Amino acid sequence: MIPNFSATSYDFTEYIPATNFIGGEWCEASGTESLPVINPRWGKPMSSVRFSTAADVDTAVKAAQAAFQDWKQWPIRERAHVAYKAREIMHRDFEELSWLLSHENGKVIAQARAEVAKGIECLENGCSLANMAAGGKLEVSRGVDCEVRYEPLGVVAGVTPFNFPFMVPLWMLPQALVGGNAFILKPSEQVPLSALKIADIFQEAGLPDGILNLVQGGREVVEAMCDHPDIKAQGFVGSTTVAKLVYGRSCNTGKRALCLGGAKNYLLVVPDADLEVTASNVAASFTGCSGQRCMAAAVMVGIGDVDHIIDEVARRTAALKTGTDLGPIISEAAVERITGIIDQAEEMGATILVDGRKVRPSEEGFWLGPTVIDHATTEMRAATEEIFGPVLTILRVDTLEEAIALENAIPYGNASSIYTTSGGIARRVMGEVDAGMCGVNIGVPVPREPFGFGGWNDSKFGHGDITGWDGFRFWTRPRKITTKWALQRDETWMG
Repeated sequence: MIPNFSATSYDFTEYIPATNFIGGEWCEASGTESLPVINPRWGKPMSSVRFSTAADVDTAVKAAQAAFQDWKQWPIRERAHVAYKAREIMHRDFEELSWLLSHENGKVIAQARAEVAKGIECLENGCSLANMAAGGKLEVSRGVDCEVRYEPLGVVAGVTPFNFPFMVPLWMLPQALVGGNAFILKPSEQVPLSALKIADIFQEAGLPDGILNLVQGGREVVEAMCDHPDIKAQGFVGSTTVAKLVYGRSCNTGKRALCLGGAKNYLLVVPDADLEVTASNVAASFTGCSGQRCMAAAVMVGIGDVDHIIDEVARRTAALKTGTDLGPIISEAAVERITGIIDQAEEMGATILVDGRKVRPSEEGFWLGPTVIDHATTEMRAATEEIFGPVLTILRVDTLEEAIALENAIPYGNASSIYTTSGGIARRVMGEVDAGMCGVNIGVPVPREPFGFGGWNDSKFGHGDITGWDGFRFWTRPRKITTKWALQRDETWMG
């Protein structure tokens, strides 16, 4: 077992180096490159990670293949029991997991706790698969039965991002493991520590050695996963640019792939929207997790006279305290990039209603306060690029038709919401916006389990969703069995 993380506050706390976990053993990566793991609140290393090589990936695949042969024979209820035990351990270690997440990613503790709770919810859905995954069986002709069984693919893999280092691995692991696969996880090199605890928890829960393997690293590891012929499926969550490359490279080797990319989520606001609901929702959506989530509100499209709503959004935003309500940004480079986007919008004529560019709760760390940009245009980067920071861009139009056209013109199709008290308007928008996850008076329309998570267009490459029932089907394959045990007097074409 790895040591406990001792922090119970934001006070700077160091932790062990991030290593690989292969075949049930903690081991060093074989590469020579290493990277400090920076606590964004303090701007200094709390750990380190050495990068793995393609040889490490191959070692992990071999360990997974050897373990898979026995694991796939376990009844699904026994595999689910391991997930139940892991859930119990996560509840036991809830505060430790939350503080570790807060330190490596920068989330304020309330948001870190929310992420751990959501990760456990994803695991609970995996626990339920023993009752959900029964294949159908039907007598299709006299004496002839057809049935479907969901069987594992073998060795599968997943690559996860920096913004949700605990939750996103649990989008993949429960369905893949309970489905009978062996898994190789590559966490973001910026936040590799939560993955250590996940591997440790599953080992304590009784998962056989080699069924969950952890390979630290960067681009070489991802490419080796894409290219390895014995990895049968690949999941990925990250930027659109990389998601498209991983999808193409994975499919080129014959494996199935499901790769989630970036987003530019639009919130449409009409004058009849409820002031309290809209203002509180919009402010929370774009500032939650410091805007570093693909479901964050990126653009508010004000339709007609919504000045009273914009004013209230700005008031609520200005009242938020950076460092208490919002955590830091993941890196100094990210702060510089986001600041440049805000600068460009101002230079091109936008109005900065709330300016977070010089907000710093301390001299240490990577900080950017919440920012509201009004009177933006689609020529500005703030209106078209994924910012991944606590920045809301406001576009103004006269009609609902213009707003829907703006939404549908962007290449992404992750999420969209409408704020209104009119059922007719809501119904129209829900039927016309080109987005996979939609909300009515909801700023973060994340589907709760067992409903699947996944957008459309340039926000996702591959078929189905990565969570829920679609996730289980992605990590398994249906075996169709037709049986006949006796001769029938009335023959059909199947007889």
